[in-house]
Amino acid sequence: MGAGHAHRLYREGSSPVHRLPPHCKIAATFLFVLVVVSTPREAFAAFAAHAVLLGTVAVLARVPAGFLLKRLLIEVPFVGFAVLLPFVAQGEQIEVLGLSLSVSGLWGAWNILVKGTLGVAASVLLASTTELRELLLGLQRLRMPPTLVQIASFMIRYMDVVSGEMRRMRIARESRGFETRGIRQWSVLAKSAGALFIRSYERGERVHLAMVSRGYAGTMPVIDAAVASRAQWARACALPAAALGVCLMGWLVP
Repeated sequence: MGAGHAHRLYREGSSPVHRLPPHCKIAATFLFVLVVVSTPREAFAAFAAHAVLLGTVAVLARVPAGFLLKRLLIEVPFVGFAVLLPFVAQGEQIEVLGLSLSVSGLWGAWNILVKGTLGVAASVLLASTTELRELLLGLQRLRMPPTLVQIASFMIRYMDVVSGEMRRMRIARESRGFETRGIRQWSVLAKSAGALFIRSYERGERVHLAMVSRGYAGTMPVIDAAVASRAQWARACALPAAALGVCLMGWLVP
């Protein structure tokens, strides 16, 4: 995990959030999402407060609202599922704009939308302030099973390798006048997919042999030891701690 890999979600910066150790940010994000999920669905003010807390983190991290909102589009499929719930759920019905909607379905749709949106927003803020290599180091620091960390690390690197190979094969096809016009061209695409699989497999074999020849025995060396101080842990835990207070108020105050 010595080489850095940039990703589209990451936004380079030197904000206080960027400077926090990765395992602190991962733990804080997980705890915040856990608190959001535990918040009662009827506590509208509590969810508004959670959103304000995330907005404060975004301001501290210098992440623009447009950058964050654009990447929230990843939850569109879940939004579509939530929109259908009031129409398909059973139970008490209510008339809204001439439509007969299920009360339980409306509550379920609201529950999915608000908690899903806050969870995705928190994850986007984590990804936008933490590089992929740091995320893997943070997971390793949090005692995640080493095998899973290595699988994630290799997956990230091979995604770059495979996407690059796909791009070169596409350019080679187009330079020979190939165009996808209909079903007749599917055989060429199928052969390209097969060639891509073989090339990726051979590349993986060569990389594995190179690693073994350099002493790889099932574990990756840790180059950067991400150590967090108590002050850094306190700053990272400020978000889930504040969210926990909001959640408790949501349960206690009707």
